This record gives sequence, structure tokens and C-alpha cells, in this order.
Amino acid sequence: MYTNFLPDEYVKNVFHIRPEKLVERGVKGIITDLDNTLVEWDRPGATAEIIEWLASMNEVGIQVMIVSNNNNTRVKAFCDPLGIPFICEARKPLRKSFNKAITTMGIQKEQAVFIGDQMMTDILGGNRAGLHTILVVPVANSDGFITKFNRMMERRIMANLKRKGLLKWEE
Repeated sequence: MYTNFLPDEYVKNVFHIRPEKLVERGVKGIITDLDNTLVEWDRPGATAEIIEWLASMNEVGIQVMIVSNNNNTRVKAFCDPLGIPFICEARKPLRKSFNKAITTMGIQKEQAVFIGDQMMTDILGGNRAGLHTILVVPVANSDGFITKFNRMMERRIMANLKRKGLLKWEE
């Protein structure tokens, strides 16, 4: 059961995900969470570094789509200035939004990766949808109420995975 929470990869942040490596693996699309994955949950817009990272993906033909549990106002305000398609109120970890993203991008799930900062919603959902999952360290040290609860549960899951020898990284 706990293996559903294990990502395929674990990196410090999205900047460690390089476009040339994704192209080598045949990746044509990135589905990514927004809050605490790309920017802090309370930052309204993209940083210059995120804009540059998104442009680097675009330059090699990798599409990017945001799938967020947050509301339309928040996600639209971030995505529209960048021209990034999105799905809001995604209800992750349910599969529906992940599958919709794949269909919208016109790619196969084997050609996509999902990037997120939470095991309980992002990684579980991406794994359930059959995607290659990449867990990043949250960009902010603070969270909303629901996320604080999820983080507490994640620490328990990580401890259990560590005891079983399945966890191959340190927090």
C-alpha cells in the first residue's frame, strides 16, 4: 500500500529537472502542481527563474500543464499571463484530472511526467494514473491548514517507508 506514495524520482526543486534529460527519455509533456511546487502557495505570479525554466521546456517542444487542487481564481491568475493551460479544483489524488491533462496535451501517459510536492495528493494521484512521478521539496516552509495535515501524514508514511528500506533519500 505505501508504495503508491513512492515517487519514481526525488529532486530538490524543478530546476533539477532538465529538458534535455526529459527529451532523451521521450517525454513530451509535463503535468505539474502549482503551489509549493513551482512557487510558494501565497505567491501570485511566477518568478523569473520559473519563467526561464518553463521557456527551456518550451524550447525543446515539451508542453507544460498545471493540475492544481486550488481554485480557478488562484490558478488562472498564475497561468494566464504565461499562456499555460491548467486544470483547477482537480481533486487530486483522483485520476480524472491527470487523464484529462494527458488527453488535452494529445500525448500518451508514457510520454508524460508529473511533478509535485505532496505525497498524499500529487505522487499518489500521479502513480494511480500511471505517470512517471517526480517529488520536489516544497518551496515554502509554510502551508495552508489541509496541507499541514497532509504533511503530518506524509512524515508518518516516509518513516514507514524508511523502516522497510524503500526510501532511498533523506528529507
